[in-house]
Amino acid sequence: MSTTIMRPAGTDTETRRSELAAFLRSRRERITPEQVGLVRGARRRTPGLRREEVAQLSAVGVTWYTWLEQGRDIKVSAQVLDAIARALLLDRSERAHLFALGGATDPAPSGECGGVPRSLRLLMDELEPLPACVQNSRSDILAYNRVYGRMMCDLDALPPEDRNCLWLAFTNAAWRASLVDPHEAVRAMTAKFRAAMAEHVADPAWKALVRRLHEASPEFREIWRRHEVLRPGEKTKVFRQSSVGLLRLNYTPLWTAQTPGVGTRLLTYVPADAESRERLERLHALALTPA
Repeated sequence: MSTTIMRPAGTDTETRRSELAAFLRSRRERITPEQVGLVRGARRRTPGLRREEVAQLSAVGVTWYTWLEQGRDIKVSAQVLDAIARALLLDRSERAHLFALGGATDPAPSGECGGVPRSLRLLMDELEPLPACVQNSRSDILAYNRVYGRMMCDLDALPPEDRNCLWLAFTNAAWRASLVDPHEAVRAMTAKFRAAMAEHVADPAWKALVRRLHEASPEFREIWRRHEVLRPGEKTKVFRQSSVGLLRLNYTPLWTAQTPGVGTRLLTYVPADAESRERLERLHALALTPA
């Protein structure tokens, strides 16, 4: 005799509200007051922003936003989610996740997110011919200058959701070909990612990336099962650029938040020798040439 399992009405909706509440709290707690132009104050005990500060930045009521973080059954519009996404400096992936949990259509799905200020984008342009990009702690590439955009593969040709270093290392042939020792490189990248994920084990976006990699790459599944961890170490990287040859580059990560590993980081690459400098200049010239 078969048994039919009845799912309580509203279970999916309640789960979605609970996920949305947890996601908002985690994003709020990682933003420092200084990042959004607020004064920290001497008596602050809350990690990150307070609820009333997010409400103020989003131009919504404090009580309403508190209910949203508590997972209450309230209606939320796309316009309000857009304001919250900007207040919390969400990147493209986080923004898409917010709208999915909120059950709303993003009014500007391909627009710039508040996570990368215009001033930082202008700085990256001024750094050329040095490659530079902005990444979050999950290694999503949020913004980049023209040289970085051509260094491993044609980033402009990729959808935003695929611009993640770990994803590209396992799934993009051109990116992988730029790695001098791809097998060792992806092993080290995976170990660093696992170490960083210890601070984000409950984060839906991190879990979604791991799940996506599991589905796409048997190699990732095999490496992930090893449970290897590795903290960031060497500051020199070697890339095999398809048009100009080997590039030996020293890189520097500059975190935009007060606590390293939180928020976004500006990565800059400086040539380690004269030959790499000359090749970067050639790559810059190619990047300026219309396709």
